[in-house]
Amino acid sequence: MSRPQIYVNLPVDDLARSVAFFTALGFAFDARFTDENATCMIVSDDIFVMLLVRPFFQTFTRKTVCDRSCTEAILCLSQPDRAAVDAMVARARAAGAGVPEAAVDHGFMYQHGFEDPDGHLWEVMAMDPDAFPGA
Repeated sequence: MSRPQIYVNLPVDDLARSVAFFTALGFAFDARFTDENATCMIVSDDIFVMLLVRPFFQTFTRKTVCDRSCTEAILCLSQPDRAAVDAMVARARAAGAGVPEAAVDHGFMYQHGFEDPDGHLWEVMAMDPDAFPGA
């Protein structure tokens, strides 16, 4: 049986700006699923982020689409180690992201994060599950 894939859909105000931002972080895009309304950002073989311009995103739901004043989800990306976490956050900051919180070291997990140009929150973490208290 094949593993399921995840497609996270995010509304964006300016698709070209979002593509430039995530390209600066090292992500690639699938041109087959890209037009003036959307693009498919490749996170891994099984994880994709569909960046959809707000009016197009709205066609998928009857509910009000969140704006910068609220948070509906925090997306978390794992990295192999603390240096990779810091490097990704530094690339995000250099590409125009906000960094609303300082990095936190929990011992078994190191986390930091950024707010992308559309206000979406991204957590970046490196974790050693074997070091989790009680493991």
